[in-house]
Amino acid sequence: MDSAPSSRGIYLRNPDQQLVKVIVSGPFGVGKTTIIRTLSEIPPLKTEEVMTATGAVVDHLDGVRDKTTTTVGLDYGRISLGDDLALCLFGTPGQKRFHALWEDLTRGALGALILADTRRIGDSYEVMGMIEEQGIQYAVALNDFPDSPAYPEEDLRQALDLSADTPLITCDARDRATSLKALLALAEHLLELPALEQS
Repeated sequence: MDSAPSSRGIYLRNPDQQLVKVIVSGPFGVGKTTIIRTLSEIPPLKTEEVMTATGAVVDHLDGVRDKTTTTVGLDYGRISLGDDLALCLFGTPGQKRFHALWEDLTRGALGALILADTRRIGDSYEVMGMIEEQGIQYAVALNDFPDSPAYPEEDLRQALDLSADTPLITCDARDRATSLKALLALAEHLLELPALEQS
């Protein structure tokens, strides 16, 4: 009879939860809005707008020709990891013209989950560079599209210039189980960092 969750249960599982800011980033059309929608335990905030002919001239549409909407501000969702910890997920816009928002969005973030697409792996370089410039630790999640080519992990690590300890995982942004696995890989990576162990 009481199948619908109460609003209290959705929005405040525990008022004493520690909230941790995590960035979800990646190039245009890689699945950032989708993975936040998949993971969020609250109705996600999204600033998606229908793409226009003018935007199509500015934005790089190779490999994402079927895309009809785009994030013009940020996405936001939240997921609890137990009763004491909740990750606040802030999704960045992928287009270069919105990069002015990055400094504000990334301020105070503990880590970042960077989505990548093996069909256009080079599109991830600029995003990864910006995250590294902010000094934010990250994990890379390869979003598995139906026509994504498969490469050996060693080749992908070399192409992305990843250090040996940076997590590299495959997920489907539409699938909660694999998306959660990617997020947990980031959380475990952050917990292993010496600075966090000392705090």
